[in-house]
Amino acid sequence: MVHQHTFNLSTLGRGTSNITRQIEDIIRQCDIRVGLVNIFVQHTSASLILCENADPSVRSDLEYFMEKITPDGDPMYEHRDEGPDDMSAHVRTVLTDSSLSIPINNGSALLGTWQGIYLWEHRTHPHTRRITVTVYGE
Repeated sequence: MVHQHTFNLSTLGRGTSNITRQIEDIIRQCDIRVGLVNIFVQHTSASLILCENADPSVRSDLEYFMEKITPDGDPMYEHRDEGPDDMSAHVRTVLTDSSLSIPINNGSALLGTWQGIYLWEHRTHPHTRRITVTVYGE
């Protein structure tokens, strides 16, 4: 059986948004006991990460790391159509992921104790992001 659901998420600008609860709710609505969930963000300047969910300093350290390797406004970037954070946002997305696949067991995503599913907004201004969730299983 396959189910697909799309939802929008408004971000506040650069940073992470925990979407674990939304994904778990969608899985429950599908009544799938065992299977796979695929989460896909339909944008090129935001990504999805499976990350530590207990200590927010992990996500701020990741942001610090990305700032060092993909600085906004780097003069080597040719693409600057939407401002100094444009190309750095695209690089961040390529270095992370636009989709995640997670096993389902007992009707829930099979996440580790400290894992959470996050949308990582790479642009500095707020955006509305579209996320498609496809649930496969029985």
